[in-house]
Amino acid sequence: MSVPNPERHGRLSRLHKISAATGAAAVGVTAFAFTVVPGQKSSGSVTAGSEMAAKPVALQTAADGPAAQKVSIDAQTSAADDRARAHAKAEARKKAEARAEARQQAAKKAERDRERRLAASRSAERTKASPSGSPKQVARQIIGSETQFQCFSQIVERESGWNIHAQNPSGAYGLVQALPGSKMSSAGPDWRNNAATQVKWGLNYMKDRYGSPCGAWSFWQSNNWY
Repeated sequence: MSVPNPERHGRLSRLHKISAATGAAAVGVTAFAFTVVPGQKSSGSVTAGSEMAAKPVALQTAADGPAAQKVSIDAQTSAADDRARAHAKAEARKKAEARAEARQQAAKKAERDRERRLAASRSAERTKASPSGSPKQVARQIIGSETQFQCFSQIVERESGWNIHAQNPSGAYGLVQALPGSKMSSAGPDWRNNAATQVKWGLNYMKDRYGSPCGAWSFWQSNNWY
């Protein structure tokens, strides 16, 4: 059985105490470093480890705050811009559709007006093409100009006396004594009995040969024929 060495035992005791104290301090530093948060004051002394741990957390929070706000503001601004663009497009589309509808309505109205004018013109042509009354009244309606009608009338009075069936032994026929009478078929197949057909043929003949009924009357006065 060995005898305890009092000096060696004392040294071991002191080492154990130092190790225990050092471990406790290390644990305290570690715990303190992970529990300290920015802006919180701790009682007692602040270890070097806790101060080093607190500084990066505080800096990161300060840096992340404005950046996150900027991202949020940018996102909201972008969304507002998108809504504004969509609204502008919708309004532009509505205006374009309204203009197209207005153009379509204007085109329809113009077409209706054109059809009414054509109908009125056709009606007037039918009225003009189918005059009624005595041969003299028919001639006045077809010729239009009173001056030219008077010249035309002077010739017809002397040629046929306004008799649509007047016939000359030479073969001349009708109001204007066309020779032969069948020439008037170019104005219509009813040339034998229709005053309007005879007047139209005689009017065209006078215009082509003498320029007008008054030109034909001037020639007739000098020659007693035309």
